[in-house]
Amino acid sequence: MSDIDKLWLHQHLPGIQASQQADDLASYGSDWSRLREPAPAAVLFPQHQEQVAQIIDCANREGLALVPSGGRTGLSGGAIAADGELVLSLERMRQLDPVNHADASVRVEAGVVTASIQQQAERAGLFYGVDFAAAGSSQIGGNIATNAGGIRVLRYGLTRDQVLGLEAVSGKGELLQLNHGLIKNATGYDLRHLLIGSEGTLAVITAATLKLWPDPGERQVLLLAVDGHQALLPLFMAARQALRLSAFEFFTHDCVRHVCAHAGLPPPLEQAAGMYVLLECDAVSDEQVAALFEQLVEQQLVSDGVISQSRQHAQQLWQYRERISESIAAQRPYKNDIAVRIAAVPELLQQLDELIQRHYPAFEVLWYGHIGDGNIHMNVLKPDDLSPAAFKQQCELVNEQVFDCIQRLAGSISAEHGVGLLKQPWLQYSRTPVEIDIMRRIKSVLDPGGILNPGKLL
Repeated sequence: MSDIDKLWLHQHLPGIQASQQADDLASYGSDWSRLREPAPAAVLFPQHQEQVAQIIDCANREGLALVPSGGRTGLSGGAIAADGELVLSLERMRQLDPVNHADASVRVEAGVVTASIQQQAERAGLFYGVDFAAAGSSQIGGNIATNAGGIRVLRYGLTRDQVLGLEAVSGKGELLQLNHGLIKNATGYDLRHLLIGSEGTLAVITAATLKLWPDPGERQVLLLAVDGHQALLPLFMAARQALRLSAFEFFTHDCVRHVCAHAGLPPPLEQAAGMYVLLECDAVSDEQVAALFEQLVEQQLVSDGVISQSRQHAQQLWQYRERISESIAAQRPYKNDIAVRIAAVPELLQQLDELIQRHYPAFEVLWYGHIGDGNIHMNVLKPDDLSPAAFKQQCELVNEQVFDCIQRLAGSISAEHGVGLLKQPWLQYSRTPVEIDIMRRIKSVLDPGGILNPGKLL
């Protein structure tokens, strides 16, 4: 791809903005995983769907690989361009239509930032149900391509559950208009859901019509001290029965210690606990929340806690959960994002804790995640005296045993960050050979030239 220069780009892709500046190549060729050194040939910035089709047609003619790019907040290497590919950035496709009040929906282009959708919905007196720490920089095209989850899956579902319609360009350059924002449509295969979670390997998502929800009003947050993971499931069941839960998160004391040191926050409670639960509920009275807290204390499921007194106080409590990832980023943690059925969470934590004690006795391991949907984040922190390569090698040696455990519990090796490059070698732990073969055949239909995000997922 060394022949690609400014003249080549002008001749083959007239009218499409591009960059070969070193800073842009480094930035747009990578994501938060930092798995490989970025080395794209150029970064392309289409401004509408027809230009995306033009780029894909050119890539097929010239035999070039394309890496679709959004906010690049992924953690699995799904947006990395390290082998001279062309990066196809959707960031300049940021049309955000007015809210359709009758349908409670909004059409957005792929480059719209998640937080902008939340704000648009709020101005219309509605609510967009997907939220996570990277909402201020992630883009909806990437969210859909990875079927992003976040903190409120328990109440509102995954990104998949918000997508009423989808616009995309297949790997053959075909313009796709899928489902047109319909609620009911019983006319065969729903290709919209095939593209959601496909990580840019089948088509490039250009726009979506998203479902909006009624405004839940003021939400209350409880931060609770829990002695051990055996209390998590009964605590969750009691809270789910008593309240209208929108989130149920857990994290260990070590997570809190890192957040407090990084963000300058005080400890959340006077006495430290082994782990904490943060739960959020919609539209309940103070009396209901207080009654649940008293019940949990009486049942010895929690030893202490605090209930939010205002929206600002609730946001402050959320910081102990939402700032974990940023607080440990400098230590380049090795991350495993895994999921099992909710009922299997205590067993998973028990087995993985024993596994970690055997194989990582000198490493600091942080646990946190979304108990309400069975999603656990395991973060192994790199010791200062170990090189990144040696650290990665040691962590990968244990992956097979970690994923064996996941497979025995019929779980997933990637709950919400996708497969990308990081999990691609381990896909067989969550997908059968028959499933993987069918996935390959589907790709051969929608992307017969294999130009879209090669090496990712499959």
